[in-house]
Amino acid sequence: MKANVGTLDRSLRIAVGLMLIALSLTGIVGLWGWIGVVPLATGVLRFCPVYPLLGINTRKIE
Repeated sequence: MKANVGTLDRSLRIAVGLMLIALSLTGIVGLWGWIGVVPLATGVLRFCPVYPLLGINTRKIE
C-alpha cells in the first residue's frame, strides 16, 4: 500500500470519521454513524483504495 492521501485530505477524513462515530455513540445519527470508521481508517493509514481506481493522489510528490 503506497500512501495516496495528503495532509489536508487526511486531517479532514480523521475529523469527519471521529465526528460520525461520536454522533453515533450519542445516539444522534444511529448506527449509520459507524460508517465513520471508513474515513477514519483511510486517514490513519494514509491510503484510500478507491483513489488508485480513479487515478487520484492527494499526497505531495517528494
